[in-house]
Amino acid sequence: MKIIEEALKRGAKALSEHESKLFLAEAGIPVTRETIVTTEEAAVAAAAEIGYPVVLKGSGEELSHKTEMDLIALDMRDEDDVREAFRRLTSKPDVTVKEVLVQQMVKGDRELVVGLTRDEQFGPCVMFGLGGIFTEILEDISFRVAPLTRLDAMEMMDDIRGRKILGAVRGKPPVDREMLADILLALGRIGLEYEAVREIDINPLKVLDGKPVAVDALVVLNGK
Repeated sequence: MKIIEEALKRGAKALSEHESKLFLAEAGIPVTRETIVTTEEAAVAAAAEIGYPVVLKGSGEELSHKTEMDLIALDMRDEDDVREAFRRLTSKPDVTVKEVLVQQMVKGDRELVVGLTRDEQFGPCVMFGLGGIFTEILEDISFRVAPLTRLDAMEMMDDIRGRKILGAVRGKPPVDREMLADILLALGRIGLEYEAVREIDINPLKVLDGKPVAVDALVVLNGK
């Protein structure tokens, strides 16, 4: 894809969050509605078009740890919130933020993680598990070597200890397992078709009305 080619030409080691989601969306993975802006007025216009509430994030391929860098403003509910957040994100003394991502706020009711890694022995491997803060705490994840079959994808969902989270919970509908399988299959195809992609991390993949959507994503490249 053109996004990968252009990133490699400029020597990037990773795509920005927005670029990562554009790449994943082209591969058929659902992502949040969002846009990149460079001015306060554009941020306000983007928020109005996407619909409140929104999230603002500092954007750039070098800003892969936005939470630790305090570069995220959640649940912005009106124009005043957006203006204040834009000014805060672009005036931090310890980091240069040239552009801001204005993103749909997806609260969701469950958080999952999916991704891709390259094993020296087995090659591209697809990962699935519990997401958000539970990824590191519980380490409840499953792997399969690409290419995946739909049966592989379904088995990955049943492999994790917390698999009941995929069912109907507290009045919420069950996760659309076919849609989730499509995402895992797409990650496997990326691993086989794009040698330049070293790693993909989609965390969280939130579940909204039973449908998974990528809220945060990072694509790491085999750049030199």
